[in-house]
Amino acid sequence: MEIKLTDEAVKWFEEELDLVPGDGVHFYGKVYGKTMVHDGFSIAMRKEKPVDPVASTVVDGVIYYITDSDTWFFARYDLLVEYDPDLDGPKYIFKSNE
Repeated sequence: MEIKLTDEAVKWFEEELDLVPGDGVHFYGKVYGKTMVHDGFSIAMRKEKPVDPVASTVVDGVIYYITDSDTWFFARYDLLVEYDPDLDGPKYIFKSNE
């Protein structure tokens, strides 16, 4: 599991969540919705300090991460986070890592 973010996505997160170095953004699966690879589940995120991340990336001192409780949601995939100007928010792309 890898997490990558485009520069535009990083800028959006920093501005919308008032992120500063040392902050964390937790990606996780939630009930309802749909992703490229899941029916009935969508991806959510929240600003919070990381606790035992199993996958993470650090950009501008901010850690973007996934925890063990959500490995079922991200298993077999890498996550690319882009900025979607039509949504004015993040777009999540799952890429197989098998």
